Amino acid sequence: MTQSQATAATILHADLDAFYASVEQLLDPSLRGKPIAVGGGVVLAASYEAKVFGVRGGMPGRKARELCPHLIFVGGRFSEYQRLGDAAIKVLDDFTPLVERISIDEAFADVAGCTHLFGPPDEIARAIRRRVKAELGLPISIGVARTKHLAKIASQVAKPDGLVVVEPGTEIAFLHDLPVSLMWGVGPATRARLAEIGVETIGQLARSHGGALKRLLGPAAGEKLAALAWNRDPRRLETHRRAHSAGAQSALGRKPAEARVFVPTLLHLADRVASRLRAKARPGRTVTVRVRFADMRAVTRSVTLEQPIQATAMLAEIAEELVRGVLAANRHEREISLLAISVSHLEESAELQLELPLGLADERLKPGSRKGLARFGADRAIDRIRQRFGKEAVGYGAAALEAARSVPDEFRELAEKEL
Repeated sequence: MTQSQATAATILHADLDAFYASVEQLLDPSLRGKPIAVGGGVVLAASYEAKVFGVRGGMPGRKARELCPHLIFVGGRFSEYQRLGDAAIKVLDDFTPLVERISIDEAFADVAGCTHLFGPPDEIARAIRRRVKAELGLPISIGVARTKHLAKIASQVAKPDGLVVVEPGTEIAFLHDLPVSLMWGVGPATRARLAEIGVETIGQLARSHGGALKRLLGPAAGEKLAALAWNRDPRRLETHRRAHSAGAQSALGRKPAEARVFVPTLLHLADRVASRLRAKARPGRTVTVRVRFADMRAVTRSVTLEQPIQATAMLAEIAEELVRGVLAANRHEREISLLAISVSHLEESAELQLELPLGLADERLKPGSRKGLARFGADRAIDRIRQRFGKEAVGYGAAALEAARSVPDEFRELAEKEL
């Protein structure tokens, strides 16, 4: 590889615009140009016409209607999302084998090795956009840069339905005027912390003292964001990604922070996560929960176990203990708006270490105990029934009831980027 090739902007980040809402408008022409939201009790996705009024994904449906009285709610066509998302990624595959898909509607592509066939990166990006529009009827924005992080930011700047190419000599000037919220890993909580010390742009972050950032955000996050603010991102594309965690979340709107609300929700989430772990034969050791309160403040708690788990009831009980700990430490919080469970430190196999029946209090949480084996056996029986008759054929009591009131699993499974 020549020096010019090594320093050229050849990484593309392609992101379908307002994907779920765009698909609905594509399939029903009467919705085009109108503010629509996919969902009902909770907004799953919003069209650009709805976003103008402040409607966002994860927002309670009632609040969305207050912001946009003429908002149109539609149900999700999940098989169509999958079909059209796959077709869009296939267009990238036609130009380069180096494609890293990171969700149903976005992917990275490295075109360094195919410019002699299809022209420079900006021409390849334009060709991809033309094909996606002509063949699928969907808008797609693309960012082109030397690094993954900058390409992703460029695609966000390009929205809606645009193309932004960041040439090597212009990277820092382009990056430093942008808000920190565009950075990978800067969510509402991190953005609020940075605002407290007067950091609102990426340039201000880059010029901040490293020690202050580490104290504010933690050593790992502070160091990572400082590097990204100067466009130091050595990550290569991973065309065959191996998941390091599995997770699921449920947006609740505003619900009382009471057991009758969070216990069935956690069981429902544990069912979704554990079934995926079992399907891949990859149990995990670390269980993490996230509780978001009505004011959007989120608290995370985790525990690392002696043995990896993949049983639904076991995961639900561990998550429940963690959530109760969060609520006990935040007694002034009366309402919760979101619950999430994730399992990390995944094992490469599902071998169990058997436990002696010593009558210890925590045996029910040990996969190799008599109770743990019984729970795993019940899970596997449920898995087999679902494989034969579908996911709705059998469930876990309260979790099945919770599923009827929550965001459909089909939507979540398409959106989730983990295992």
